[in-house]
Amino acid sequence: MAVARVNPTRMELTRLKGRLKTATRGHKLLKDKSDEMIRQFMLLIKRNVALRTEAEQALKSVLSDFMLARAVSTDAEIEEAVAVPGKSVKVTSGSKNVMSVEVPSFMVEATEKGETYPYSFATVTGELDNCIGVMGELLPLLIELAEVEKTCNMLADEIEKNRRRVNALEYVMIPEFKETIKYITMKLDEAERANTIRLMKVKSMIAGRN
Repeated sequence: MAVARVNPTRMELTRLKGRLKTATRGHKLLKDKSDEMIRQFMLLIKRNVALRTEAEQALKSVLSDFMLARAVSTDAEIEEAVAVPGKSVKVTSGSKNVMSVEVPSFMVEATEKGETYPYSFATVTGELDNCIGVMGELLPLLIELAEVEKTCNMLADEIEKNRRRVNALEYVMIPEFKETIKYITMKLDEAERANTIRLMKVKSMIAGRN
């Protein structure tokens, strides 16, 4: 490990010891933060997998019913049935703090007015009814899935940044501080021994003259 270019003085030694203490404390805090972020990330990953599995199964069912509906109904009949939405929803966006990371937050509010099936049941098949019903229930799940996936991506980026900071402290800064402190201590000890030898020589010379 390289030694920083510094003047081997006691003032510099005191300053470096203070920086080493700060770096060591910072390393511990960042390591603890990294461990907690990884724990939160794993919980979100599990939630993401569950939401995605549920959404994919529902969409698979919807697609199957829609293909059956198209087989017995014309495109014009289907387009006419779904042209006017029966209900509207309000999506409110915001943010929340997860381990000092600002992540998106969405809230879905359904309106009280309107009908789930804004058409005559005599004009379409039951398969299309199933499609519309499932898709209406699926919207909040898809929005939550988008929120969780974005949170996972942002946490993954922050975990990587935090890992680089931890590694920089652990493998570069802290070892460099220790080596530099060791170097300065050695130089100061050498200077003290040299000074002691000089004093002894001076004392011996004075004693010899007397």
